[in-house]
Amino acid sequence: MKPKEARRNETHHLTRRDFVRAASVGPAAVWMAACEPEAETRSLVPPGPESPRPPRWEKDPSPFIQRTLNLETRLELIDGFLTPNELFFVRNHSPTPRIDPASYELRIEGDGAETDLSLDLPTLQSLPQRTITAYLECAGNWRGLYPELTGTRASGGQWSTGAVGCAEWSGPSLASALELAGVRPGAVDVNLVGLDGTGFERAMPLAKAMHPDTLIALRMNGETLPADHGFPARSVVPGWSGSNSIKWLGRIQVSTERVWNSNNTTSYVLIGEQWPPDDHAPAQGGPITELVVKSALALPRPARLAPGPHALHGFAHAPGGPVSAVEWSPDGGSTWLEATIVEPILPLAWQRFEFEWEAMPGAHTLVTRATDAAGNTQPAEPLMNEKGYLLNVPLPHPVQVE
Repeated sequence: MKPKEARRNETHHLTRRDFVRAASVGPAAVWMAACEPEAETRSLVPPGPESPRPPRWEKDPSPFIQRTLNLETRLELIDGFLTPNELFFVRNHSPTPRIDPASYELRIEGDGAETDLSLDLPTLQSLPQRTITAYLECAGNWRGLYPELTGTRASGGQWSTGAVGCAEWSGPSLASALELAGVRPGAVDVNLVGLDGTGFERAMPLAKAMHPDTLIALRMNGETLPADHGFPARSVVPGWSGSNSIKWLGRIQVSTERVWNSNNTTSYVLIGEQWPPDDHAPAQGGPITELVVKSALALPRPARLAPGPHALHGFAHAPGGPVSAVEWSPDGGSTWLEATIVEPILPLAWQRFEFEWEAMPGAHTLVTRATDAAGNTQPAEPLMNEKGYLLNVPLPHPVQVE
């Protein structure tokens, strides 16, 4: 039997030629949509004059730290390797939309596509399915700790350590959908656009879009993709900022020119003296793509523990994974000891680590530090930038033992 991460559903092999032939002879699971106006695929329920405000999320928000439109995971609630769907963090730019799967369409369009197409949900389900286990992290994770770690405050959502999670994702590769439409030789960028209230979008180079691990996910941890995580379809771009993993995916725009929008010119951009803007690009700094190596304890912050022995754990991750080593310090970084990395060890996932600590009464500062397979280690100095992205110094974790 193949490993779970390498499973494929090989019962369907729909080529672009098959696709176009099926569409030309009558009813089929796919429809050609060239030169037609874009269909309205959102099915939001607007509040009437006397209707209550619709909920911001579909899931129960009570286990989370609630942050306006966002839900931050409490890492101390995650004991296993995967993050359960009901505990996986939510990063929204508007309330979770309600989308009717029967009318859902995913459009592929742009001057870099040979044919404009609309794909319905059964078509996406009929494509060869791929399963990967990968972590997703908001580039602003830890931003709320910026004042403590750098002495300055960064603008944006004030996350602590819980804007990260690891799940098993299943669906067709983004490349398989692009191949149905055909990609012109001059294509350079692929822009993904969501069906949320803001039409959130991010562009990526064609090579990343065509990577076999870049998915159109339809399932999460073996279940139908939950509404808060992009039902009926979302992109998953392992190792890159979570903003690239567009939820409620509605349009794929293939372009023969670089695509610029607010989410790679003013947001999700490193801004500061050490990040001068490119004279040939309209961005204020370097757009964020790949994430950085990090680790954090699965404890409340600050934590309170009773004296005596404690089996502690946490999670470490790296974009070029897997994490090969995690160290921990019982004294604020003066002394470093080796933690145990717990299997499974998968290249796109986070790694769970453990260690035993004999806690003595008093105030303590625990610290963890991860290193990936390429030798990248959490740095001693923070990555300074106006919006506090990619903060990954070894994180001091205050613990009061009493």
